[in-house]
Amino acid sequence: MQVAKNKVVGIDYKLTDGSGKMIDSSANHGPLYYIQGTGSLIPGLEAALEGKGAGENIKVKIDAKDGYGERNDSLCQQVPRSQFESSEALEVGMQFEVETEQGELVVMVTAVDGENVTVDGNHPLAGMDLHFDVTVKEVREATAEELAHGHVHGEHGHHH
Repeated sequence: MQVAKNKVVGIDYKLTDGSGKMIDSSANHGPLYYIQGTGSLIPGLEAALEGKGAGENIKVKIDAKDGYGERNDSLCQQVPRSQFESSEALEVGMQFEVETEQGELVVMVTAVDGENVTVDGNHPLAGMDLHFDVTVKEVREATAEELAHGHVHGEHGHHH
């Protein structure tokens, strides 16, 4: 069976940046299971896996535009420290969900300077070309329930 829309796919992967530095890997938590064609993976990786079968390995570079997108400087802004409920404990690297006109956005604190806090709503990997080394471990039909919910259930997904 090959990777195609609405198939459950299990992959082992290593993700590195352009210099070969490890960003993420499935080594510590086992294969990643997802449903092909539901937007669970970045678009470039889904496209690269389309048509592959169990046991196949691909090494692919995904341009930023097909990964987490280009950086958008308008998503970086300074806000008053008073906007945060726990303002005394603010640290660089903390993440918060904020409500915007476009819906919820996760922002990360990138600087704390006196009464000003700089937050960045870009994904941490935005603007980066991503290098994947992926082995397809399994491809199977998705159940009706998995398709209805949009994610994998059971042993390799979550339970309700």
